[in-house]
Amino acid sequence: MLSQKGIIRLSVIFGSVFWSLLTIVDMMTLFSQENNIEFGLPGFVANLLLTFFIISVLTFYRYNIGKAESVNFVELLWRVFVFGLIATLVTLMIEFFFSIFGAHKFAQNLLIINLFYHVILGLVIGFLISTYVVWKRLILYQKSKSLLAAWQIFEYALMMTLIFDLFSHDYQDTSFLVLYSILALIGIVLSFNLKWIAYLNFKQKWRSLLFIFLVVIYIWYFFKSLMSYSEQTVLVRDLLDSVYILAVITFIVVYSLISFLVILFNLPTTSVFERKIKEAVNFQRLSQSIPAGESEEKVYEILLDSAVSAVFSDAAWLEIHDEEDDVELTLTYNLQKKEIKDIEKAFEKSRFKKVLNSEFEKNTVYPKISANIKNTLNRSVLYFPVLIKNRKIGSLVLLKQVDDGFNKEMVDIIDTFVNQASISIENFRLLNEAIVTERYKEELDIANRVQSKLLPDDLVSTEAFDIHAFTVAADEVGGDYYDYFQLDDHRTALIIGDVSGKGTSAAFNMAQMKGIFQSLVQLDLDPKDFLIHANSALSRCLETTSFITVSYFVIDSNEQRINFARAGHCPSLFYRTDTQTSDFFKNKGLGLGILRNSNFHKYVQVNDFEYQPDDVLVLYTDGVTEACNASKEQFGMDRLLAALTRYADQQPQEIQKGIIDELYEFCGKRSLDDDYTLVILKFK
Repeated sequence: MLSQKGIIRLSVIFGSVFWSLLTIVDMMTLFSQENNIEFGLPGFVANLLLTFFIISVLTFYRYNIGKAESVNFVELLWRVFVFGLIATLVTLMIEFFFSIFGAHKFAQNLLIINLFYHVILGLVIGFLISTYVVWKRLILYQKSKSLLAAWQIFEYALMMTLIFDLFSHDYQDTSFLVLYSILALIGIVLSFNLKWIAYLNFKQKWRSLLFIFLVVIYIWYFFKSLMSYSEQTVLVRDLLDSVYILAVITFIVVYSLISFLVILFNLPTTSVFERKIKEAVNFQRLSQSIPAGESEEKVYEILLDSAVSAVFSDAAWLEIHDEEDDVELTLTYNLQKKEIKDIEKAFEKSRFKKVLNSEFEKNTVYPKISANIKNTLNRSVLYFPVLIKNRKIGSLVLLKQVDDGFNKEMVDIIDTFVNQASISIENFRLLNEAIVTERYKEELDIANRVQSKLLPDDLVSTEAFDIHAFTVAADEVGGDYYDYFQLDDHRTALIIGDVSGKGTSAAFNMAQMKGIFQSLVQLDLDPKDFLIHANSALSRCLETTSFITVSYFVIDSNEQRINFARAGHCPSLFYRTDTQTSDFFKNKGLGLGILRNSNFHKYVQVNDFEYQPDDVLVLYTDGVTEACNASKEQFGMDRLLAALTRYADQQPQEIQKGIIDELYEFCGKRSLDDDYTLVILKFK
């Protein structure tokens, strides 16, 4: 069975062969007509070669664009723009050639004119089909059963026109006009499916407007060029006599115009952000289920409801079978329990399963799986195991009535929900155990377990920097928090925070911060917007007496630049190797949760700076600088700065050890009165 790459290569080869044969046959036909020679091949053969060429191009773009796993809308439009630009430049070069040598007998030769026309024909068909496939991908984003059926009718009708075009027809023929009108009407109906637009941010919408506008310009120019050839010279083949080509042009233009208007009028809307906030709220509901006094069953109900809502699932079930804690539970959505076994059998028989575990995930015993199944109603399934302490206690299964119904964004949010629900369930059980035995002691143990899951087990160094972190809680648990997230192959988000207070309450508020970070960081916001949205979310879940200080960084290794903003956290310390000096970044900022209204943005200041190899960035919490010795004298920022300067030429782990050793020596003890954390980056 051919792979996807193999099909793409074959489609390129066959497309090139069929275009070449079509050009040769048409040139020979024209030559025989001019010289009154009987050619011998019927016109049907040339039409068949054109049809095969169109099918080859269509196959290429379907497998190159239509079956790509990720959907980047702006990138899809960029591909259309680039191909259209290339085709336009080539067409302009041909026009320039005829404008320069138009009076020359060589340029007036019908064979030469038709040869260049076939070059334009190939480029125009390639551009039209690539745009058609991209438009299809956009229309079928978050497809429904009815939409998929309507699209299939449209595609089958288009395929019928290829058969129709095998026989020579004039655009004035009644059958030609009827078939074209039907396709145009269906295309107009499909053109109102624009869900993808809601997932564009403001910048992406402006870029999309530009690309779509240029697509319309390309179509206008190509149509004008084809009309010019048709009216001014004798063509052995007129592309505008094809129902398929005219129908595709009409569909592309209509969808372009409708998309352009919808994007233009949706620029000020915030529909996508509202959905993301809903996902963040659902995440908080899961993390807050324990303090709210909810039962374990309530956590499962919230998980199922949140998952179904986030991915627009047509049906779902959550099955818990935990013998160790004697929990048996099955919750369903839009599904009868008796149907579950039939779907499970179809899932086991499916040959097209895709394992969704992250490449960095070590535990592959209980994989997350997506598959297409043969079921009378549901066609695609998303399966996630529910784990407690790496022990499977159940599974969450989401269903859709269409093939390939779940995209990467949906998988990511479900992964987040299931992980948070697992933590909530684990905490709930530990909390009940604490009530039965020693409540206070077990409460601290629960919080300690939670915190160990909130902080990264291992900070992985990248090609841009080495990183090392060190944290110690004054009590069994603390409120210091740090984390990072790889935004793309050259940008990394880094956060450090400190929750007001100490102990258990600080640890649980730290869990809130973890949930907010994991939800918002995937939106790829700039530091200011991240802090504004984090403050908005935390204002609804933190008690009024609590707040969280945060510093948030976005490190770009391509530009060797760091953007950052501070929300009341300790000033970050930076060592420049070229001057061998250290200084603090003291931009203004107000802690998250202190100001709970729309004026918070006034207190957020964003700075950026460049870094060089061997520069060092030190993030810390106030437990370091406020640590006191026996004389109640604080360690202070000056001693921290001096310590960094002394050890800056060493690796992050040695820098941390040197600073902490000086801190302990200053205080005269290794047990401090507050949580203290150091995160050290050394750039390469």
